[in-house]
Amino acid sequence: MKALIVTGGDNPPSSIIWCLSKKADIVIAADAGLEVCKIANIEPHLAVGDFDSVDPAILSQVSPEKILRFPEEKDRSDTELAIEAAHRYGAKYIILAGAGAGRLDHLLAVRALFERNDPIKEWHTAHESVFLVARGLRLQASMSINSIVSVFPVSGGASGMLSKGLKWPLDGLKWKRGEFGLSNKTISEEIEIYSGENSILVILPLGSKVSVS
Repeated sequence: MKALIVTGGDNPPSSIIWCLSKKADIVIAADAGLEVCKIANIEPHLAVGDFDSVDPAILSQVSPEKILRFPEEKDRSDTELAIEAAHRYGAKYIILAGAGAGRLDHLLAVRALFERNDPIKEWHTAHESVFLVARGLRLQASMSINSIVSVFPVSGGASGMLSKGLKWPLDGLKWKRGEFGLSNKTISEEIEIYSGENSILVILPLGSKVSVS
């Protein structure tokens, strides 16, 4: 089961969010994500958060049974609470849209979500998308030639990676903790990246056609 979590921040265009919602079984708005959903003409199954940054007029249009309200002072972010709600619905594949600008601590918090036991699988911002490629899996993607592709280990380093269609191949590289591949470029419209012995994050241009298996 797939869940789309829509947050505030620097969001993808409404057309992208709408398309993401169509491949999800459930859509959850996290706080200001409720206004993003309204603009994208999406009716979320659930709205979660303290709603301190939501127009009361928009919140009043949501059925009370679809609102899960929390106090402003809490030990988890609205995004975390939305993810927990998605897990309670049975979602195993979490897609996050938004949270692409603003406070640096919020960006690092989203990055940390990829390291959890039940990590998010995709993160889409205004200009880029991040995909988790777990250990032993392969990402296949289509995009324009000369597009920028960056690769980061989820934690600890990376080895055994393979790639096709990149200007600087990943084959044979062994990254220690803190090492990564920044601003690689595509030399083909079709690329492949095999994660090898460790899980990795692949950052691609927003709108790339991607599959991970």
